[in-house]
Amino acid sequence: MEDVLEVYKRPYDPLYPQVCFAECSKQLVSETRQPLPIESGQPVRYDDEYERAGVANLFPFSEPLTGWRQVAVTERRIAFDDAQQMKYRVDEVYPSAIRIRLVQDPLNTHRPASLYKALAPAEAKRLLDKLEFQCTPTPTHGSWLNMAEIELSVLARQCLNQRIPDLEQLQREVTAWQKRHNRLGRTID
Repeated sequence: MEDVLEVYKRPYDPLYPQVCFAECSKQLVSETRQPLPIESGQPVRYDDEYERAGVANLFPFSEPLTGWRQVAVTERRIAFDDAQQMKYRVDEVYPSAIRIRLVQDPLNTHRPASLYKALAPAEAKRLLDKLEFQCTPTPTHGSWLNMAEIELSVLARQCLNQRIPDLEQLQREVTAWQKRHNRLGRTID
């Protein structure tokens, strides 16, 4: 725990950004019946019956010291998806960073081996040379130490607490939430 907290004490440095990373799944469900019409003083009412439409994966990233967050929505959770997210961070989000300090949870795909499994060895090595895994894995039952988990909790309460029928709508909802929160620019202390 102390090792993770030491990471958060470091001042902001764009050449060494601190990035928190997590992931979760979201069950996609659609309505089998139309919701009842809204009546004055009544909340929207839905039937408890629904149709399961699969599962999507969310990769939330946050930079606690700047108040920036980004959530990638994917169809699945495999090593390839994890590797693609790391490649995107290194090449597109932080191309001028010397090292990206990454705090993440101990999921089986959150390992350097995932990069080697999904990419050519030279490409995996190039990415790993830019990534610094901080205190990986976070302690068991210590996911609260990962600031991305805090963001994920907010996302779940403000965006994911509804029936979402497909990947496209999930992406729209998450993007709207992300834009709103990035506009506020709230940092995490």
